[in-house]
Amino acid sequence: MTDRARTLARLNGRILRLYSTRTILALRNALPMRLALPHLEPVLMLNVGKEVEKDTAVIGDAAAGPADDTEARLERLVDVTREIDARFLRNVGRFPVEIVVRYDEILPYRTRRIRILHGAATTILANAKFPDDLRRALASTHEREDLARLLNELFRLYAEEVRSLSRSVRLPAPLVPLREMIARELLDVMLRVAWPLAQEIAAAASRLTASGRSLPARGHSGDD
Repeated sequence: MTDRARTLARLNGRILRLYSTRTILALRNALPMRLALPHLEPVLMLNVGKEVEKDTAVIGDAAAGPADDTEARLERLVDVTREIDARFLRNVGRFPVEIVVRYDEILPYRTRRIRILHGAATTILANAKFPDDLRRALASTHEREDLARLLNELFRLYAEEVRSLSRSVRLPAPLVPLREMIARELLDVMLRVAWPLAQEIAAAASRLTASGRSLPARGHSGDD
């Protein structure tokens, strides 16, 4: 993976972790979710690391640039995500949670998320006008509102997959009949968090561009 791709992957990882943190905070303030949260929160915290690893693989592949075999590359990346899932499920067995990956439900969302992220990363990393400045490359390929919409769509697709995972979480007997309601409420909360956060990040990127500062490659972001 190129240094530039690593920088973009680190930035993406901080964004995903921030989204997960904001979601957990919002769930703590959602009255219908308070009884279920002790069972959902460990899953959300474990899952975000898995998703960062997947996105890093997508960004690393995008660093190779456009190719005629894009569809084949995307199919291979779906297979890579399955391998990451399998490793995750082996590791999660050490925790008091149970997770089933329902591929029949999540593959449409995952495939679209991979496609969108891969396309955006390819465009940013291939920006020949600013080959050594990720900030300027990002700003020149996405206007503020475009970036907000892109992030919101990636968040939405992530939320749909988390909703599916939440339906397999082991719950106390009194909450089992509420499983579907809990999954729907989780999705609603994640969607409510998504758009304001997408706008906040896009605005921050815009301010960095205006100030001439660079997006940080590493270091404390407030949510690492």
